[in-house]
Amino acid sequence: MTTPWKRKEVIGDQTLYLGDCMEVMPTLGKVDAVVTDPPYGMSFKSNHRTTHHKKIANDDNVLLLEWCCGLDADHSKYIFCRWDNIYDIPKPKSLVTWVKNNWSMGDLNHEHARQTEVAAFYNGNNHFFPNGRPQDVIRCARTDNALHPTQKPIDLMYSVIQWTSGVVIDPFMGSGTTLVACAKLGRSGIGIELDPDYFDIACERVEKAYQQTDLFVAPPENTDIKRNQINMFDDGDAA
Repeated sequence: MTTPWKRKEVIGDQTLYLGDCMEVMPTLGKVDAVVTDPPYGMSFKSNHRTTHHKKIANDDNVLLLEWCCGLDADHSKYIFCRWDNIYDIPKPKSLVTWVKNNWSMGDLNHEHARQTEVAAFYNGNNHFFPNGRPQDVIRCARTDNALHPTQKPIDLMYSVIQWTSGVVIDPFMGSGTTLVACAKLGRSGIGIELDPDYFDIACERVEKAYQQTDLFVAPPENTDIKRNQINMFDDGDAA
Protein backbone atom coordinates (compact mmCIF):
# COMPACT_ATOMS: atom_id res chain seq x y z
CA MET A 1 0.00 0.00 0.00
CA THR A 2 1.37 3.38 -1.01
CA THR A 3 0.74 6.48 1.09
CA PRO A 4 1.66 10.14 0.47
CA TRP A 5 3.56 10.24 3.78
CA LYS A 6 6.74 8.52 4.96
CA ARG A 7 5.72 8.28 8.62
CA LYS A 8 2.56 8.76 10.61
CA GLU A 9 2.63 9.08 14.39
CA VAL A 10 -0.41 9.28 16.66
CA ILE A 11 0.36 10.73 20.09
CA GLY A 12 -2.72 11.24 22.23
CA ASP A 13 -5.14 13.33 20.17
CA GLN A 14 -2.37 14.56 17.87
CA THR A 15 -1.56 13.02 14.49
CA LEU A 16 1.78 13.86 12.91
CA TYR A 17 2.71 13.18 9.28
CA LEU A 18 6.18 13.23 7.76
CA GLY A 19 5.66 14.25 4.15
CA ASP A 20 4.72 16.95 1.67
CA CYS A 21 1.64 18.82 2.88
CA MET A 22 0.37 19.34 -0.68
CA GLU A 23 0.27 15.55 -1.07
CA VAL A 24 -0.99 14.69 2.42
CA MET A 25 -3.72 17.34 2.79
CA PRO A 26 -6.02 15.95 0.03
CA THR A 27 -6.18 12.62 1.90
CA LEU A 28 -7.42 14.17 5.15
CA GLY A 29 -10.90 15.12 4.04
CA LYS A 30 -12.80 18.04 5.54
CA VAL A 31 -10.70 20.68 7.31
CA ASP A 32 -12.04 22.42 10.43
CA ALA A 33 -9.37 24.99 11.29
CA VAL A 34 -5.93 25.84 9.91
CA VAL A 35 -3.30 27.44 12.15
CA THR A 36 0.10 27.59 10.51
CA ASP A 37 3.27 29.52 9.73
CA PRO A 38 4.15 28.64 6.12
CA PRO A 39 7.23 29.66 4.12
CA TYR A 40 6.44 33.10 2.71
CA GLY A 41 9.35 34.18 0.56
CA MET A 42 11.91 35.34 3.10
CA SER A 43 14.65 32.92 1.96
CA PHE A 44 15.51 32.75 5.65
CA LYS A 45 18.72 31.14 6.81
CA SER A 46 20.18 31.48 10.27
CA ASN A 47 23.66 33.00 10.10
CA HIS A 48 24.02 35.42 12.99
CA ARG A 49 22.31 33.66 15.89
CA THR A 50 23.87 31.51 18.60
CA THR A 51 21.93 28.51 17.29
CA HIS A 52 22.41 27.93 13.56
CA HIS A 53 19.64 26.34 11.51
CA LYS A 54 19.38 24.92 8.02
CA LYS A 55 17.69 26.94 5.29
CA ILE A 56 13.90 26.70 5.34
CA ALA A 57 12.60 24.56 2.47
CA ASN A 58 10.57 26.31 -0.26
CA ASP A 59 11.09 29.76 1.28
CA ASP A 60 12.26 31.45 -1.91
CA ASN A 61 8.75 32.31 -3.13
CA VAL A 62 5.16 32.78 -1.90
CA LEU A 63 3.56 29.82 -3.67
CA LEU A 64 2.99 27.79 -0.51
CA LEU A 65 1.66 30.84 1.32
CA GLU A 66 -0.85 31.39 -1.49
CA TRP A 67 -1.80 27.71 -1.48
CA CYS A 68 -2.28 27.73 2.28
CA CYS A 69 -4.53 30.80 2.21
CA GLY A 70 -6.66 29.07 -0.40
CA LEU A 71 -7.42 25.98 1.71
CA ASP A 72 -11.12 25.41 2.39
CA ALA A 73 -11.55 25.45 6.19
CA ASP A 74 -15.01 25.02 7.66
CA HIS A 75 -14.37 27.19 10.74
CA SER A 76 -11.33 29.43 10.26
CA LYS A 77 -7.76 29.92 9.09
CA TYR A 78 -4.94 31.83 10.78
CA ILE A 79 -1.94 32.09 8.45
CA PHE A 80 1.21 33.80 9.74
CA CYS A 81 3.07 35.95 7.23
CA ARG A 82 4.95 39.23 6.74
CA TRP A 83 3.07 42.50 6.69
CA ASP A 84 3.90 43.02 3.02
CA ASN A 85 2.55 39.58 2.04
CA ILE A 86 -0.85 41.26 2.08
CA TYR A 87 -0.15 42.00 -1.60
CA ASP A 88 0.35 38.28 -2.34
CA ILE A 89 -2.67 36.68 -0.69
CA PRO A 90 -6.48 36.83 -0.94
CA LYS A 91 -7.87 39.68 1.14
CA PRO A 92 -8.27 38.40 4.72
CA LYS A 93 -11.16 39.24 7.00
CA SER A 94 -8.63 40.89 9.32
CA LEU A 95 -4.99 40.80 10.39
CA VAL A 96 -4.02 39.65 13.87
CA THR A 97 -0.86 41.34 15.15
CA TRP A 98 1.64 39.63 17.43
CA VAL A 99 3.62 42.20 19.45
CA LYS A 100 6.99 40.84 20.60
CA ASN A 101 9.34 41.88 23.35
CA ASN A 102 12.09 42.81 20.87
CA TRP A 103 12.46 44.13 17.34
CA SER A 104 14.25 43.28 14.12
CA MET A 105 17.21 45.14 12.65
CA GLY A 106 15.98 45.96 9.12
CA ASP A 107 16.81 49.31 7.54
CA LEU A 108 18.29 51.27 10.46
CA ASN A 109 18.07 54.61 8.64
CA HIS A 110 14.72 54.51 6.84
CA GLU A 111 12.48 51.97 8.55
CA HIS A 112 10.71 51.85 11.89
CA ALA A 113 12.05 49.05 14.08
CA ARG A 114 9.67 46.17 13.42
CA GLN A 115 8.35 44.61 16.64
CA THR A 116 5.40 42.73 15.17
CA GLU A 117 4.34 39.81 13.02
CA VAL A 118 0.88 39.26 11.58
CA ALA A 119 -1.49 36.40 10.88
CA ALA A 120 -4.11 36.63 8.16
CA PHE A 121 -7.53 35.59 9.46
CA TYR A 122 -10.11 33.99 7.17
CA ASN A 123 -13.50 32.92 8.48
CA GLY A 124 -15.14 29.77 7.17
CA ASN A 125 -18.79 29.06 6.41
CA ASN A 126 -19.42 27.85 9.97
CA HIS A 127 -17.29 30.36 11.84
CA PHE A 128 -18.04 31.64 15.34
CA PHE A 129 -15.88 32.88 18.19
CA PRO A 130 -15.88 30.12 20.85
CA ASN A 131 -14.98 32.46 23.71
CA GLY A 132 -16.45 35.77 22.61
CA ARG A 133 -15.08 38.30 20.16
CA PRO A 134 -11.29 38.60 20.65
CA GLN A 135 -9.02 41.57 20.04
CA ASP A 136 -6.70 41.56 17.05
CA VAL A 137 -3.52 42.02 19.11
CA ILE A 138 -1.55 39.39 21.05
CA ARG A 139 1.37 40.39 23.24
CA CYS A 140 3.88 37.73 24.21
CA ALA A 141 7.62 37.22 24.28
CA ARG A 142 9.36 35.57 21.35
CA THR A 143 11.28 32.31 21.75
CA ASP A 144 15.03 31.90 21.40
CA ASN A 145 14.39 29.84 18.22
CA ALA A 146 16.44 26.99 19.67
CA LEU A 147 14.41 24.29 17.90
CA HIS A 148 13.44 26.00 14.62
CA PRO A 149 14.48 29.25 12.92
CA THR A 150 10.92 30.65 12.95
CA GLN A 151 9.71 28.95 16.13
CA LYS A 152 6.53 30.47 17.56
CA PRO A 153 5.97 30.84 21.33
CA ILE A 154 3.46 28.43 22.81
CA ASP A 155 1.55 31.28 24.51
CA LEU A 156 0.92 32.78 21.08
CA MET A 157 -0.49 29.49 19.80
CA TYR A 158 -2.63 29.07 22.94
CA SER A 159 -4.40 32.32 22.10
CA VAL A 160 -4.94 31.57 18.42
CA ILE A 161 -6.10 27.98 18.89
CA GLN A 162 -8.72 29.07 21.42
CA TRP A 163 -10.28 31.23 18.69
CA THR A 164 -10.87 28.10 16.57
CA SER A 165 -13.22 25.15 16.71
CA GLY A 166 -12.80 21.51 15.69
CA VAL A 167 -9.62 19.74 14.65
CA VAL A 168 -6.67 22.11 14.18
CA ILE A 169 -4.42 21.40 11.19
CA ASP A 170 -0.90 22.79 10.77
CA PRO A 171 0.41 21.89 7.28
CA PHE A 172 3.84 23.40 8.12
CA MET A 173 4.35 21.93 11.57
CA GLY A 174 8.04 22.71 12.04
CA SER A 175 9.05 21.88 15.61
CA GLY A 176 5.44 21.19 16.57
CA THR A 177 4.41 24.21 18.65
CA THR A 178 0.83 24.21 17.29
CA LEU A 179 0.30 20.58 18.29
CA VAL A 180 1.97 21.11 21.67
CA ALA A 181 -0.56 23.85 22.35
CA CYS A 182 -3.39 21.58 21.17
CA ALA A 183 -2.23 18.82 23.50
CA LYS A 184 -2.11 21.21 26.46
CA LEU A 185 -5.56 22.57 25.66
CA GLY A 186 -7.15 19.15 25.18
CA ARG A 187 -7.76 19.82 21.46
CA SER A 188 -7.21 17.43 18.56
CA GLY A 189 -4.53 18.44 16.08
CA ILE A 190 -2.92 17.30 12.85
CA GLY A 191 0.57 18.37 11.81
CA ILE A 192 2.52 17.82 8.60
CA GLU A 193 6.26 18.36 8.27
CA LEU A 194 8.59 17.82 5.31
CA ASP A 195 11.89 17.75 7.22
CA PRO A 196 12.57 14.52 9.17
CA ASP A 197 14.71 16.26 11.80
CA TYR A 198 11.99 18.77 12.69
CA PHE A 199 9.42 15.96 12.56
CA ASP A 200 11.33 14.03 15.24
CA ILE A 201 11.57 17.18 17.37
CA ALA A 202 7.82 17.72 17.04
CA CYS A 203 7.04 14.14 18.08
CA GLU A 204 9.24 14.46 21.15
CA ARG A 205 7.71 17.79 22.15
CA VAL A 206 4.14 16.51 21.81
CA GLU A 207 4.96 13.48 23.96
CA LYS A 208 6.42 15.73 26.64
CA ALA A 209 3.39 18.05 26.44
CA TYR A 210 1.15 15.20 27.54
CA GLN A 211 3.53 14.17 30.30
CA GLN A 212 4.05 17.62 31.82
CA THR A 213 1.32 19.57 33.57
CA ASP A 214 0.86 23.28 32.89
CA LEU A 215 -0.05 25.62 35.74
CA PHE A 216 -2.05 27.91 33.47
CA VAL A 217 -3.79 25.42 31.17
CA ALA A 218 -6.13 22.66 32.31
CA PRO A 219 -4.64 19.33 31.10
CA PRO A 220 -6.71 16.78 29.18
CA GLU A 221 -8.30 14.04 31.27
CA ASN A 222 -6.24 11.21 29.79
CA THR A 223 -2.56 11.86 30.51
CA ASP A 224 -1.42 8.25 30.03
CA ILE A 225 -0.35 8.83 26.44
CA LYS A 226 1.94 6.64 24.38
CA ARG A 227 3.19 7.14 20.85
CA ASN A 228 1.62 4.91 18.23
CA GLN A 229 3.65 4.74 15.03
CA ILE A 230 1.19 3.76 12.34
CA ASN A 231 3.55 3.02 9.51
CA MET A 232 6.70 4.04 7.72
CA PHE A 233 7.20 3.89 3.98
CA ASP A 234 10.25 4.54 1.86
CA ASP A 235 9.41 5.25 -1.77
CA GLY A 236 6.15 3.33 -1.42
CA ASP A 237 7.67 0.12 0.01
CA ALA A 238 6.91 -1.00 3.54
CA ALA A 239 9.95 -0.78 5.80
